[in-house]
Amino acid sequence: QVQLVESGGGLVQSGGSLRLTCAASGHTFSSCATGWFRQAPGKGREFVAGVSWRRGYTAYADSVKGRFTISRDNAKNTVWLQMNSLKLEDTAVYYCAARGGDVMRIIPSDMDYWGKGTLVTVSS
Repeated sequence: QVQLVESGGGLVQSGGSLRLTCAASGHTFSSCATGWFRQAPGKGREFVAGVSWRRGYTAYADSVKGRFTISRDNAKNTVWLQMNSLKLEDTAVYYCAARGGDVMRIIPSDMDYWGKGTLVTVSS
């Protein structure tokens, strides 16, 4: 089992930055691909960014490429999402998710473990 706890959300002005943290527990986390998803009000959950556990390969949604950076430290069981140049449309609840194995998935139903989410609100 893997438990995931997100933190770092909050209110930020458009153009600002936030860093989200996903703290994981569970002995299998270090062998899980990990990603960030988000869900805006009235919308479905969508992939934001992901990182494999073995070689650290990363993937991003087109909407955040060049603005967001995902990173992880297996020794610390932690994954971060650095979000820069935030836009109003980035407002959402952000979830950390993990999947056993080294292949990152972008479909929410393919992920095995989920955190409870952290709210990011971008204001004008």
